[in-house]
Amino acid sequence: MSGRSVLMAYLIQHLLSESAQRYPHHEAARFKQQSMTYRQLDEITNRVAHALQHEGVRRGDRVGIYVHKSFASLVAIFGILKAGGVYVPLDPNAPAKRLAYITRNCDIRVVLSATNKLRDLDAMLEYETPVGVVMMTDQDAQAPAQLNGGVRVVPWYRIMAEPPTPPPDPGVIETDLAYILYTSGSTGVPKGVMISHRTIFTFINWCSDTFNITANDRLTSHAPLHFDLSTFDIFVAMQAGATVVLVPEQLSIFPVQLVRLLQDERITVTYLVPSVLSMMVNYGQLPKHDLSALRLVLFAGEVFPIKYLRQLVNMVPHPDYYNLYGPTETNVCTYYKVQPTDIAPDRTRPVPIGKACENMEVFAVKDDGTLVTEPGEEGELWVRGSCVAQGYWGDPEKTARSFVRNPYQPFFEETAYRTGDIVVLAEDRTNWIYIGRRDHMIKSRGYRIELGEIEAALYAHPHIKEAAVVAIPDDLIGNRLDAYIVPEDGYHLSADIVRAHCAQHLPRYMIPERIELLATLPKTSTGKTDRTGLKKMAMAAKGATP
Repeated sequence: MSGRSVLMAYLIQHLLSESAQRYPHHEAARFKQQSMTYRQLDEITNRVAHALQHEGVRRGDRVGIYVHKSFASLVAIFGILKAGGVYVPLDPNAPAKRLAYITRNCDIRVVLSATNKLRDLDAMLEYETPVGVVMMTDQDAQAPAQLNGGVRVVPWYRIMAEPPTPPPDPGVIETDLAYILYTSGSTGVPKGVMISHRTIFTFINWCSDTFNITANDRLTSHAPLHFDLSTFDIFVAMQAGATVVLVPEQLSIFPVQLVRLLQDERITVTYLVPSVLSMMVNYGQLPKHDLSALRLVLFAGEVFPIKYLRQLVNMVPHPDYYNLYGPTETNVCTYYKVQPTDIAPDRTRPVPIGKACENMEVFAVKDDGTLVTEPGEEGELWVRGSCVAQGYWGDPEKTARSFVRNPYQPFFEETAYRTGDIVVLAEDRTNWIYIGRRDHMIKSRGYRIELGEIEAALYAHPHIKEAAVVAIPDDLIGNRLDAYIVPEDGYHLSADIVRAHCAQHLPRYMIPERIELLATLPKTSTGKTDRTGLKKMAMAAKGATP
């Protein structure tokens, strides 16, 4: 075991090793009624680290994780980090061609995977990849010794034959990379966001202090590994010696089962995207469940329609609710605690994204390059501090566009991140109000329009359950507005009814030209509304190519 004191932790893997010293018999993780203690997790990940080093993994090497949410998720993360590697989550539900691109882009030569993903791995390996070794995270006597292209398979029993003691120190320091998360790029090519140990520690320490996470807490881990929400669930729990309850992926589409898990596992802290929380409001039968253990509900990733936040707080009033904001490139950089006045019955606008987290600074820059200083002024949000990522892997041009020299720091050279999000300073001069993405700002008939404002108006209709608006380029008017609506179950809505509702809340130029009713809105692998998919649908309806 590591002999470091708690105060000396500066690498992510230290969090597990130190909690294993302090709480060896405490539950580190639970999955489908099974549990693993901190000592067990620490020793298993030591074995994995030894095996990775024997396969040639050295400091800074990128190692893929290709598993569904399970104990293997934790084993892979900490095994890779202890070996000195950089973990790269591969979305287990993504197309093979996309995953092959990621392995080529950051030169992944070793992948940790599971038996139920071997067929998909074979499909991925049909494309050109640098992968030479697949290490199993479970035991299967039927697993082949090789995959496509002669890729060698290392069985689990061989990994478990490694010693449970810490592996040789790979020489990693806090400025080295801990992981790379691939997000969608505007050109359709994924971009890898590089996060160092120091960068994620800034977030972990802030979370632990702000939300008072202790060893008595039980946190859900709902987000997939390739989504930055997962770093709170796992790393903050490991630092505190708390228990992380891994949520099976399929529960996202069964809100009653998800609510039952919160009840049965006596969850105290949960961090979810608003789409999932909205489904719990609509279908989760919240009043029928005992959620008395729940003390903290965090949400992030997209705007939370106020109608569903209001219903959620009314159904489950005792926890504290926080809106967390931040792109993958900064993780969370602002936060806002929901107040009773924020859910007044007549409110239609979403809650603010709040103020900067401690040890971080955010500021907004107007189009003329000056700083936003007065309430009501609008600008693009910039972020500075150790929370800012190291850029995009292997793409200096994209990095240079978003990770820029901070012109408002006169004393030394400093990098700031341009979020591309438009905000307004609130009347209290403390909190920021999210207006929308710069790329969601469009012009139609000469008017500047924020698509989120139209969506907020749509959600104000009592019988609209989900809504999304996309802009379709139009030679005549600049952009045409298409709205996709999901009505409440059993309620009849028509395009004319929706259009009449919009006319009561929006100027004529903001009323969508085309309104389509759907049974549900498509979702991305991270649970957000799939706006790219909707735009493709809209373009297809127009008879054009996006």
